[in-house]
Amino acid sequence: MAAPELPQKYKAIVFDKPGSHSTKLVELDMPEPGPGEVLINLSCSGVCASDHGVMMSSWANLPYPTPENQVGGHEGVGRVVKLGPGSEDLSTVRVGDRVGIKWISAICDSCPACRAGHDGVCFNQKISGYYTPGTFQQYVLGPANYVTKIPDGISDTDAAPMLCAGVTTYSALRKSNARSGEFVVLLGVGGGLGNVAAQIASKGMAFRVIGIDTDAKESFALSSGCEAFVPLSLGDKIPDRVRELTGGLGAHAVIVLTGSNAAYADAIELVRFGGTLVCVGVPVNEPVTIAKAFPQFLIKFAKKIVGVPVGDRKDADEVMEFARRGIVKSNYRVEKMEKLGEVFEEMEAGTLQGRVVLDLS
Repeated sequence: MAAPELPQKYKAIVFDKPGSHSTKLVELDMPEPGPGEVLINLSCSGVCASDHGVMMSSWANLPYPTPENQVGGHEGVGRVVKLGPGSEDLSTVRVGDRVGIKWISAICDSCPACRAGHDGVCFNQKISGYYTPGTFQQYVLGPANYVTKIPDGISDTDAAPMLCAGVTTYSALRKSNARSGEFVVLLGVGGGLGNVAAQIASKGMAFRVIGIDTDAKESFALSSGCEAFVPLSLGDKIPDRVRELTGGLGAHAVIVLTGSNAAYADAIELVRFGGTLVCVGVPVNEPVTIAKAFPQFLIKFAKKIVGVPVGDRKDADEVMEFARRGIVKSNYRVEKMEKLGEVFEEMEAGTLQGRVVLDLS
């Protein structure tokens, strides 16, 4: 396929005042793909709570403050429009192919983590939307050997949330070591990660899913695949309710999909003997401790705690196959890119259900 003629300028949304609730629509110069890179014309991008954390510089684990005029975003889908030198030799990606950009936009493929198959924790990784131009723009560069191919049979807007929400939750569920037919609790089930996790867990992996979130999200959680819902209004009775639903023992795995400090405070109590607590949601402002996660307690009940930042290339391909087969579909709405600031306001207020995908046209 011949490369299309490209404009000299294109639209992007930037974080013009990091640390505050401020975004700005700007025009940027068209980039040129370097060796091993591809240029992608993005049609859409999902919006994640991580993007809000980067914009506000509110994550305690971020090593540097977010720079001014950072282009955020890490769930971008589009078509390859130009190849850099050597790109054809480094991958099977060609002009016209649909591909996606993930949270980790590039890896070194040579550090100890990459060589051990843990590319999700590459020591030299580049993060899309944090000191690397992200996907809230119409064109973006990506490494030919690390973009994710989007299969036929799934739309761009359906594919976008899978690049973060899908990949991350699938990786977390796999690393929970739960088996089909076992109980899995999803803390924060009503959010952008949670509704995808519930579908993958119930329909793709045959887990018995219990969702926990604000009372208003009960019907949303049940429609996403949960067999039971525990409202946050139960307060300190939540562990008792979870034990009641699981034969008095607790869940085989608990996945924390929210950065809520309260969620982490209760999480370990929901795990049964020999079970696993999987940490996914990143608390903001200050690191928090997991209540009762002291050695004596973990040793006595053989409980495990696992951290999952994102999934790897294999996870991304497998989640896309789930989506192609109709096993999982993110609950989302589409907004124009200019509405990003309003989306972040909903996110901050806790009123956003599911996910938002930005139309970048």
